[in-house]
Amino acid sequence: MDNRSGEMSVFTAVAESGSFSSAGRKVGLTPSAVSKLVSRIEERLRTPLFVRSTRQLQLTAEGALYLERARRILAEIDETERLIATGAGAVPRGRLRISASVAFGEMCVLPRVPRFLELYPQVELDISLSDAVIDLVDERTDIAIRTGRLRDSTLKARKLFEIGRVIVASPAYLERHGVPQHPEDLARHLCLCFNFRRSPEDWPFRDPESGKAFTQAVSGTALGNSGVVLRRLALDGAGLARLGRYHVRGDLAAGTLVSVLEEFNAGDIEPIHAVYVGHAHLAARIRAFVDFLADAIRQETEPTEGSGGR
Repeated sequence: MDNRSGEMSVFTAVAESGSFSSAGRKVGLTPSAVSKLVSRIEERLRTPLFVRSTRQLQLTAEGALYLERARRILAEIDETERLIATGAGAVPRGRLRISASVAFGEMCVLPRVPRFLELYPQVELDISLSDAVIDLVDERTDIAIRTGRLRDSTLKARKLFEIGRVIVASPAYLERHGVPQHPEDLARHLCLCFNFRRSPEDWPFRDPESGKAFTQAVSGTALGNSGVVLRRLALDGAGLARLGRYHVRGDLAAGTLVSVLEEFNAGDIEPIHAVYVGHAHLAARIRAFVDFLADAIRQETEPTEGSGGR
């Protein structure tokens, strides 16, 4: 009888270590036995999974696909056995890898970590904050928090809440440069933009009288790769920034930032989702964190959070 899961485990070890000898040490087989096992898989599939050289092994396109599916299957097997061994009401345990944008992570994830770990002490959180969109399978990440419309994929998603955007500046900046009265005034202002835009940034607006939507091109002398960077620059008086309202609500309440052009706010709303690889049996630690975060945000988000800006 073929041991496909065992073959997948060995293949995954080879792909992750980059050599037959390293994989052999990990799984307790000789390098020649590992090499023969991989060759057997390739013969059965009638396609090479690795490009072999004297220095290293590189996955072919078919090998990369096989690795992705093998990881999912092995994870399903592990989770199924864990469910059977502990029952459907399994206690959340194990390492939970989470990816979120810098701004959302600082504002909404990190402050809630102590309470989550208090509730689930057998879970180990591994949190990465980056505005880059990652591949959950390649990065071996359990949950990613994503803003905006989701692309079609095999990922499962849970909407956490919706955000609007607002244009803000420090009182000191507005005192020096004046308060813009119309979006066209932004052409004469320093606007803080994201540095990952491929073209000049356009900010959306809506005419308060006609209701017609339009955009205004903006530019400035400072760029940033995250909302955290742009917020800091805005607080220091470097210019105007268009940011998530949840990100600056504390600054607005404290008066350290002031909103402008609110009557022209486009009212565009973006959803924030927790996304994860879908399995028939979702790991208890993933379900626990998604439910915890969704409940915490729902309790603390103001009813007007989604209205008027990001």
